[in-house]
Amino acid sequence: MLQTSKGPGFRSWLSNQLLFQKLNSPVGLGLLLLLAIVISYAIAILELKIGIVILGAIIGIPIVGACLFNPIYAIWTILIVGVFVDFLKKMVDAPFGTALDGLLFVSLFGVLIQQIHKRDLSFAKNAISAWVFVWVVLNLLEILNPWAGSRLAWLYTVRSMAGLIILYFVAISAFNSYKIITKTIKLIIGLALLSSLYGLKQEFLGFSNSELTWLYSDPKRLELIYQWGRLRIFSFFSDPTTYGVFMSYMGTFCCVLATGPFSTKKRGILLFSALCMFASMVYAGSRTPFVLVPFGFIVFTLITLKKEIIIGAMMMAILGLGFIMKGTSNPVLFRLQSAFIPKHSDDTMQVRFKNQKFIQPMIHRHPVGVGLGSTGVWAKRFTPDSFLADFAHDSGFVRIAVELGWIGLLIYMAFLFTLLRYSIYYYLRVRNQKIKCLYLAFTVVLFQLTLACYPQEVLVLLPTSLVFYSITAAVVRLKDFDDIHNQHTSSLTSPALPPIMVETNGVYSSEHELIDLPATKER
Repeated sequence: MLQTSKGPGFRSWLSNQLLFQKLNSPVGLGLLLLLAIVISYAIAILELKIGIVILGAIIGIPIVGACLFNPIYAIWTILIVGVFVDFLKKMVDAPFGTALDGLLFVSLFGVLIQQIHKRDLSFAKNAISAWVFVWVVLNLLEILNPWAGSRLAWLYTVRSMAGLIILYFVAISAFNSYKIITKTIKLIIGLALLSSLYGLKQEFLGFSNSELTWLYSDPKRLELIYQWGRLRIFSFFSDPTTYGVFMSYMGTFCCVLATGPFSTKKRGILLFSALCMFASMVYAGSRTPFVLVPFGFIVFTLITLKKEIIIGAMMMAILGLGFIMKGTSNPVLFRLQSAFIPKHSDDTMQVRFKNQKFIQPMIHRHPVGVGLGSTGVWAKRFTPDSFLADFAHDSGFVRIAVELGWIGLLIYMAFLFTLLRYSIYYYLRVRNQKIKCLYLAFTVVLFQLTLACYPQEVLVLLPTSLVFYSITAAVVRLKDFDDIHNQHTSSLTSPALPPIMVETNGVYSSEHELIDLPATKER
């Protein structure tokens, strides 16, 4: 009897310490201190890599658990990791990319577990989800492509072409409220602002030792980044172009949001963020982002068609034209001007046109392409003897046409067209002014990213790919919360409509009252 009574008593005490008090007691603090001493001693006597693995397990296991059971935490974690993954690679040689893929699959598994109980996929029944599904299936079937030169190249490439799109399915399930979507947007803006500030730190205070070591370890990398007598900044990212594109569309995104019905404080924060992002974009020194900014404001002007916006856009265009035509000896400003002066970019564009003309016959002969990874870095690694290994596609669309054929290019174009149409349609339909402003900002950014796919591969690079799929899910779900929030803003956005009166057994009542109106008995 004594032994059986002690067992439940100890279990009760242990469960009280772990579950109810959550180690917030002297005994709990003692256990945590003992655990910290053991882990510190293990890290001190073992190799550095093993210590990093232990530390990663301590941090990673709770994160994986949170991502498994809460998809919105998974999205936020993935976005944060996506921004810092290249920064961490510069300091530690560890498979952070594989860890990101693992988080994506864990979060997707968590969503599937939830659907076993909910059994509600209504949020995914739309044209965008259908095209995303077709795109994923096409990429998976490419492993059977008879013209593919390497199956390993497919394995490495499918991660960026179709693997990261898992975030869309997780986000479309997790975005079940307006508040969650706005919190995710705030996180993305916060990460972009932090990236811009760190880039400005690189410009004015210099690079860290680990960054300089990484930079000088590869002559080709140094040649790309050191131009016009200065080092171009790249912040947390792999190269200045990826960083500049991210800064360009996020800066435009903040500017568009600043025109919405938000408080003066929020508008000030958005404009300050945009200013930092545009400054970082200029110092990154890539031509493509310079073109995206005015293109985004042109799209913004055409969609809104407001008199004051048109006048403001015309004034900015005149000032911009004057700036471009003015000569300068500053390498940063000259790099900016060169993006809009044809004589400075003609050589680059002619090379692109020549390469595209050269590859067109092969695209026509291969409707499903020659396999994922047949061009670019993975081609040089797995099929170095192929002529495509040295082919400079210099475009996301050209790469799709080569690797997935003109059928894959048509499917991808249909997906982008449907997404843009969807975003514009609901921008015109929703009544809540904050949601309308979000749709407007999403539409401008989506147009910018679509244009950027022609000269660059932006939608397969981190963190833009993750931001793009998050925005895609937000475009699909945001309209579902228009009626809820319209209750608080309908008096400001549209005149009140009288209720429709309906006769029931000689009694007139409004249509919405009929929902709770009890049935009357006939006399």
